[in-house]
Amino acid sequence: MNPVSQSKRSSASTTSWSFKDPLAWVVLGFGLVLGLAIAREQYAIAVVPAAVGVVGLALARRDLLLLGLVATVPLSLNLEQLEIQGVGLYLPTEPILFGLLLLFVIDRLHGVGLMPEVERHPISRWIQVMFVWLAVTTLLSWDPIVSLKFTLARGWFVVGFFYLLAPIVRKRARQEDFVLLYLVPLLAVVIYTVIRHAGYGFEKQAGHWVMDPFFKDHTSYGAVLAMFWFPVLALLLKPDRTAIGKLGITTAFVILTIGLILSFTRAAWVSVAAVAVLGALMMLGVKFRTLLFAGALGAFMLLLSWDQLLISLERNDQDSSDDLTEHVESISNVSSDASNLERINRWSCALSLWSERPLTGWGPGTYQFVYAPHQRSEHRTIISTNNADRGNAHSEYLGPLSEQGVPGALIVIGLLLGCCTMGFRTYRALREYDRWRSWWALSLYLGLMTYFIHGVLNNYLDTDKASAPFWGFLAILVAIDLEVKRNARSTAPYRPLDPPPHGAAPSPR
Repeated sequence: MNPVSQSKRSSASTTSWSFKDPLAWVVLGFGLVLGLAIAREQYAIAVVPAAVGVVGLALARRDLLLLGLVATVPLSLNLEQLEIQGVGLYLPTEPILFGLLLLFVIDRLHGVGLMPEVERHPISRWIQVMFVWLAVTTLLSWDPIVSLKFTLARGWFVVGFFYLLAPIVRKRARQEDFVLLYLVPLLAVVIYTVIRHAGYGFEKQAGHWVMDPFFKDHTSYGAVLAMFWFPVLALLLKPDRTAIGKLGITTAFVILTIGLILSFTRAAWVSVAAVAVLGALMMLGVKFRTLLFAGALGAFMLLLSWDQLLISLERNDQDSSDDLTEHVESISNVSSDASNLERINRWSCALSLWSERPLTGWGPGTYQFVYAPHQRSEHRTIISTNNADRGNAHSEYLGPLSEQGVPGALIVIGLLLGCCTMGFRTYRALREYDRWRSWWALSLYLGLMTYFIHGVLNNYLDTDKASAPFWGFLAILVAIDLEVKRNARSTAPYRPLDPPPHGAAPSPR
C-alpha cells in the first residue's frame, strides 16, 4: 500500500474517531458558545469549564475538590469589598461550599451515613446541638430571613470543613496537607501585605487596611495568622525532614511571624502569648481540671476586685501607636482608646439585647440590625454608628448570648470545654509513644485556643478565612482523638485507614 494513502487513511480514521467521541462535541459546542459570547461581550461564559470541572470533582472526587478549595480560601474575595453592595458572598469558596452542602443533604436523604465514630464524638454532638438551637432561634427570630442566611452559611462552613474533611484527614499525610494548602497562599497574602505596608512606612493606620481585598481588616488577618503560628512551629520541629523542607518551613515561619507582628492586632498578640503559656503548662504536666479550677478562682477574685481594677485601667491613657511597645500598653486603655471603648459599647448593647430576650435571643445574625437603639450615650464613641455597617458584637460569646439567648452562649462554652478536654487527652496519650505526634496535636489545639481567646474581643466565624482553619483544626483533632482511642483498644500499632468515598461509613476493620 502507498505510504501516502495509508497516512491519509490513518488521518481520516483518527478524525472520524475523534468526532464520534462525545467529548469532542462538548469541546466544539463550548467553542461555538464561547465565540458567540465574546462577540456579544458576555465574558462570564468563560467560567463554564471551571464550573463543569467543579461539578465533576464534586461527584467523582469530593476529597480533591475540598482540599483544592482550602487553597483558595486565603485568596477568596468578598463581593461587598468589590463594591457589589448587598451581596456578602466570598468567591469562589462559598458557592462551592453551598453545593457541597446540598450534596451532603442529598447523601443523608439517600441513607449514606456519616462515619459513626465522628457522628458519636462529643465535639460532633455539640455541633449537632448547635444546629438544632440555630434552627429553633431562626424560627423565633426578629428577622427569620437574616437568621436563615446566617444558619445556612454556618452550615456550609461546618459541613465542608468539618464533616466532609474528617474522613479525609484520617490519613496522617492529609492533616499536614490541609495546613500547607492553606498556608502557602496565606504566605502570599502576607508578602503582598508587607510589601504594600512598606510603601506607607509601616504606619499603624495603614496596617489596618493594607491586607485588602483578601482580608476585610487587620484584626481578622491577625487572628488567622495567630491560628497557624503553632502548627507551623510543629511542622518545623518534625524530625527526618529534608534540608530543603526545613528551609521552606523555616522561611514560612519567619514570614508568618513578621506578618503577625506587623498586623498591629493586639488581640492576636495576646492570644499567642497566653496560649504559649498554656502550652508550656501542658508540657509540664499540669492537668486540665487544675487549670480550670485556677481559672474559675481567678475569675472569682477578679469579680471581687472589679472596682479597683477598673480604676486602675482608667488611669491608662496610652492610645494605640506605631510604636509596638506603646501599642501593647494601649491594650488596657479603657479611658481614651476608641477601639477599646467601642468594644465596651458593643458588649453593653449585647447584654441589653439579652436582657430583653434572655432565652432565645433576637435571632442568629441579627445583632448588627437591632443593637443601635440599645447604645447608651455614655458608651458611644467617635466610631459608633447606627447604620449596621461596622460589624457585630465583637465577641464569640456575647454575640450568641444576644442572638440565641443563654443556650447559645452555653453551646459555645460547651464546644470550648470539649475542645480543651480533647486537646489535653490527645497530647497526654500521644506523648507516651510518639513525641512529634504529641507536638502536632498540641499545636492544633493551641491554634484553636488562639481563636477562642481572640473570640473574647472579636468574632469571625461568619467568614471563610477563619472558619476553614477553625473547623478544619477541629476535624483533624477529632481524627487524632479517634486514632488515640482505637490505639488504646488495640495491642497492635494503629495505622490510619484510607477515608471512605464521599463521606460514607468506613468498612469494618
